Amino acid sequence: MNDVMTRQHFFKGLAKHKRIASIKDPRHIEIALKHRNELSGVFLLMGHIGVAKGYVNVFREHGLPVFMHLEKIGGLSTDHYGLDYLAKSIRPVGIISTKTSVIKTAKKMGLLTVQRFFLVDSEGLENIAKSLSQAEPDIIELMPARIPDVIRRVKGFTEVPIITGGLLYEHSHAQECLDQGATAISASCPDLWRRKII
Repeated sequence: MNDVMTRQHFFKGLAKHKRIASIKDPRHIEIALKHRNELSGVFLLMGHIGVAKGYVNVFREHGLPVFMHLEKIGGLSTDHYGLDYLAKSIRPVGIISTKTSVIKTAKKMGLLTVQRFFLVDSEGLENIAKSLSQAEPDIIELMPARIPDVIRRVKGFTEVPIITGGLLYEHSHAQECLDQGATAISASCPDLWRRKII
C-alpha cells in the first residue's frame, strides 16, 4: 500500500470506524489484527528502534495505518536525522508527539502528525490554540478522554480533527466523547476495539 493510499485509507477509516488501537503491550498486536476491519489505525506506544520496523510492517501488511509515538519508542531520536530515518526506513503513516518542534519537522518529511495534549488545567487549554498556530498538526489528541466539555470548546476554535484518549474503559464514555465533537477515540482497552461506535 503506497503512502498516499495509506493516508487516504486512514482518514476514510477514521470517519467510518472512529476507533484507534493504542498498542502498549505486544500481546495486543494479535487482538488489533483480529479487529483490523473495525479500526481506523494503530497508535504504537511501545518498542524500540530494533523492533519498530517489524511492528509497522506487520500492521501495514494487514492494511492498518500506523502512527508511532516518538516519546515512547526507545532508541529513536526526535531530531532531524531520527525523523528522516523514521520516514525513509521504518515508514509509518505518521507520528505522535507532544512537542511542537517535532510536529513541524515531521510534517516537512511528509508524515501525518498527531499532536498530543495533556489537559490538567485551563492553561493547557490555552496552549492548544498557540501550539496549533505554530505546528499546524494534521490531528490533535486530547488527553484524558473523560473531558467532553473541553472537547466541545476545542472544537469551537479549530477544524483540526480531534482524537481523544486516555482513561477510556466504557463504551458510553467513548460515545460521549464522539457526541461532543471528537472525530475518533484512541484506546488501549481491547474491549473498546470490538464494539462499534456510532
